[in-house]
Amino acid sequence: QLVESGGGLVQAGGSLTLSCAASGRTFSSFAMGWFRQPPGKEREFVATISSSGDTKYYAGSVKGRFTISRDNGKNTVYLQMNSLKPEDMAVYYCAARRRGIAAMGSSYDYWGQGTEVTVSS
Repeated sequence: QLVESGGGLVQAGGSLTLSCAASGRTFSSFAMGWFRQPPGKEREFVATISSSGDTKYYAGSVKGRFTISRDNGKNTVYLQMNSLKPEDMAVYYCAARRRGIAAMGSSYDYWGQGTEVTVSS
């Protein structure tokens, strides 16, 4: 089970950190990803991190502004979001994948329910 938290309302240019807590004892064997779905649009890839945390990959639209990280001791993955823009407004989802990192959402095995991020201009 994956449970996201940390969403909310933030002004453009502001920062927000999302968390995703996972249940179970095998969290450290899963690659994790963050995806988002803007209002009226398709879900899109944001960032992914390997099971060890050594490898990370970002969508071009967030690279340099967002940072994905994980704490395997706490079974939690984070998404630090800086310099937020109105176009970052979306429902953000975390997902777990048994194999390595990937940007394709359909390749992930487990999904959270999402947390909403609203960016005011």
